[in-house]
Amino acid sequence: MITLNVNGKDHQLDIDPDMPLLYALRNHLALNGAKYGCGLGQCGACTVMVGDKPVFSCLVPAAAASGKTVRTVEGLGSADKPGPLQAAFIDAQAAQCGYCIAGMIMRAQALIETVPHPSDEQIREHMAPNLCRCGTHMRIFSAIKAVVASGVKP
Repeated sequence: MITLNVNGKDHQLDIDPDMPLLYALRNHLALNGAKYGCGLGQCGACTVMVGDKPVFSCLVPAAAASGKTVRTVEGLGSADKPGPLQAAFIDAQAAQCGYCIAGMIMRAQALIETVPHPSDEQIREHMAPNLCRCGTHMRIFSAIKAVVASGVKP
């Protein structure tokens, strides 16, 4: 039995401790924002936050997240009431296919929470591990800059 605190709520899961956190989130908690992309930690589609760090949930065993806070894109807002970063991504039309967006938002969330006013270079460097195959990187960058400029805490 593993206890995961996800988006502020404790969940008792009877799962293999070595199961990737991604599978626990998607298959056992029905949190489908994080996507399976490569399974190798090379694309970032599965990015969630464990503590204040963005992690590739396809590589993190569920047991490694036990006792820590896990946040997913679902914990930032909803379709009816998106959080600041989610709203900025919508406003910037940053999603083309949308597959990478949850991971991009979570990586950006981690940056803005630890560096409230990141430079352009800090944003580029921090976001580099997450890939967008559709090529909307400039819109993603614009969305992040808009939230930083607004001064609103994401």
